Amino acid sequence: MLPCLDEAAALLWVLPRVPPGLRAIVVDNGSTDDTANVARALGAHVVREERRGFGAACHAGLLAATADVVAFMDADGSLDPRQLDRVLDPLREGADLVLGRRRPTSAAAWPWHLRVANTVLVHRLERRTGLRLKDLGPMRAGRRAALLGLDLHDRRSGYPLEMVVRAADRRWRISEVDVDYAPRTGRSKVTGTPLGVVRAVRDMSAVLAS
Repeated sequence: MLPCLDEAAALLWVLPRVPPGLRAIVVDNGSTDDTANVARALGAHVVREERRGFGAACHAGLLAATADVVAFMDADGSLDPRQLDRVLDPLREGADLVLGRRRPTSAAAWPWHLRVANTVLVHRLERRTGLRLKDLGPMRAGRRAALLGLDLHDRRSGYPLEMVVRAADRRWRISEVDVDYAPRTGRSKVTGTPLGVVRAVRDMSAVLAS
């Protein structure tokens, strides 16, 4: 599942790199560019989610998926679909949820303020759940039926964190694997501005407090 808001340029690089045997589901979350047409032309299944929000787009993709095993990843060119096997393989070995731990390929890939925000949230997650993770994992994989069974409610930036919290509460086997993290194409709609970072942290803080 690839949640998208105006990611036509990035999809030109991302979709051709999806490994054979995997089905790309692009969730268009109200794009004003050519995201949907580019995705269809490159063979992706396109779902339109009118309700704005990262979580809304992710969940729409989960509902549209039909495979037993599913994966999520950002569609902005920061993550390489050729590394999806890194998060899929541990599921075959017994993991319930696998998170891609970002390893920046350059200093520009992960600005310091975003690293600080991630570190703070990971520490708060550890206090809440006991999990010792290094990253919230924008590339991740799990089993579709089990993920739907988590009954996730957040439809904004807190969706990925809520997934981990609820999985931990159910004592899922959660693991991390390293994935490369490169500078994204264009500016992030979520964390591309200080206000966006504040909103994302606020959404995630609400999940931890609930």
